[in-house]
Amino acid sequence: MRSPVDSMVQESQRVGTNQQKRSKRISDAATATASPVIHARRGVKDLPRLLLFVRAGGRCEFDGHNHYLLEHPLTLTLGNFAQMAHIVAFKEDGPRGRSPLRPAYINDVANLMLLCPQCHKLIDDDPEKYPVSVLIKYKESHEDRILHVTGLGPDRKTTIVQLRACIAGQAIAIPVAQVTNAVAPRYPTDAKGHLIDLTAIKSEGKAFIEEACRCIKQKIERLYEPGMDVHETRHISLFALAPIPLLIYLGSQLSNKVPVDVFQRHRDTEDWVWKNSGTPAEYKFEKIRDGRGRGRIALILSLSGKIKPAALPASVDETFTIYELTLANMDPNPTYLRQQDDLTRFKHAYQAALRTIAGECGQCDAIHLFPAVPAPVAVFCGREILPKVDPKLVVYDNDKRQGGFIPIIEVNQI
Repeated sequence: MRSPVDSMVQESQRVGTNQQKRSKRISDAATATASPVIHARRGVKDLPRLLLFVRAGGRCEFDGHNHYLLEHPLTLTLGNFAQMAHIVAFKEDGPRGRSPLRPAYINDVANLMLLCPQCHKLIDDDPEKYPVSVLIKYKESHEDRILHVTGLGPDRKTTIVQLRACIAGQAIAIPVAQVTNAVAPRYPTDAKGHLIDLTAIKSEGKAFIEEACRCIKQKIERLYEPGMDVHETRHISLFALAPIPLLIYLGSQLSNKVPVDVFQRHRDTEDWVWKNSGTPAEYKFEKIRDGRGRGRIALILSLSGKIKPAALPASVDETFTIYELTLANMDPNPTYLRQQDDLTRFKHAYQAALRTIAGECGQCDAIHLFPAVPAPVAVFCGREILPKVDPKLVVYDNDKRQGGFIPIIEVNQI
């Protein structure tokens, strides 16, 4: 049997050995804390992972690939099909692993690229072709572009322009609340905006038209001058009520370089907000008479009312070829224009009509235009004419006091 003294010696030796082991662990831990290199696990933590996906926009960061990685390219199934690739490899014997640029924390977002599996394999199979400097350039270029694109917020500002004239002896004012409701979700820089007021012109007949055109031209030129708010908003919201020939002239003065939304006053609700209901307007264009003369063209726009060829003035004789643009799915009526898309479809139909006329008739100095149209359509009639390409428009107005249609104004003169 062991003596009590022997047992005490053995127990003392065992305790000493444990103390030595504990001291070594503490020393090792202190040494690890003091080291500038953090021995990370292979798994990437949540924050660097989140930052990488956000900065990459969920797309492959290989230069020029940009493939979206959160949706399967064939089945369109949503999922995570991305891989987080190390620029400097996780292990020193991996691709670019012995780079002098090896970071202290290998899983830092600065050392990670979001790649598709194919691009990941490509850069790791040929690290000499894709060194650290190249991959960093790919990453920075991609992430800078994503940051720029996602920083482009929708610019909702708009410049309000009103054209006001007396119609049947009355001028209709537009309440500010109706303007702001109509342009939403845009925001007017000034609800009253730029007013082109023709009500103060006292002359009549041809003198009134000439003075009104001068006023419109002057005001629109002023609108586009440097320093005006159009240069900031790059958008115009137009509210116009005036005789049709003046609306066509107004449209011809509006620059195609700045988008314009044109609004319609609706008779049923007496406001200017485009509707979301009603039958969408469809248009048809056809030749209704072949003329004996070459290059003598009349175009009838039967939209808010029907214009019959027999109602045209005697000057539009048998030598004129007559075309008509009208509604395909309903009778012409003053309230057909309800939805903004109705106006867009007219623009396309009108452009196609002008190209057809040019193709069929060749050289043509003028198109004699007979419009029965809502105000926004009249504006588009002038705005969609191409200077130096399309012929001038001789615009007629149906003046019952003078016995019918008379030429009022010429638009797009060279």
